[in-house]
Amino acid sequence: QVQLVESGGGSVQPGDSLRLSCAASGFTLDHYAVGWVRQVPGEEREGLACINRSGDVDYAESVEGRFTISKDSARNMFYLQMNNLKTEDTGVYSCAADGACFKLGAYMNAYRGQGTQVTVSS
Repeated sequence: QVQLVESGGGSVQPGDSLRLSCAASGFTLDHYAVGWVRQVPGEEREGLACINRSGDVDYAESVEGRFTISKDSARNMFYLQMNNLKTEDTGVYSCAADGACFKLGAYMNAYRGQGTQVTVSS
């Protein structure tokens, strides 16, 4: 079955860290750009971080310096390390894969996971 499955979401306090994981099955991530997006109800889907097929990494301004995207080709997985989380980081986080980093993942639609909730509150 071809799919992406996220894990690692949860409820944390401001300043805490979380690590999201995305496991791919049915296809090889090495052939794709991979990214993470965030969806907040009533708002446009936001691309957060992306690794293109050449290995170049890019981040949205809202998360640069706090979030780190990485990929483990041997495990066919990729990750989003989120540090110093803020209340405005609350949302549903999805992983995505496509031919390129279309808007840092926001428009990467070839493969997309179902999402995992991240809630940051005091």
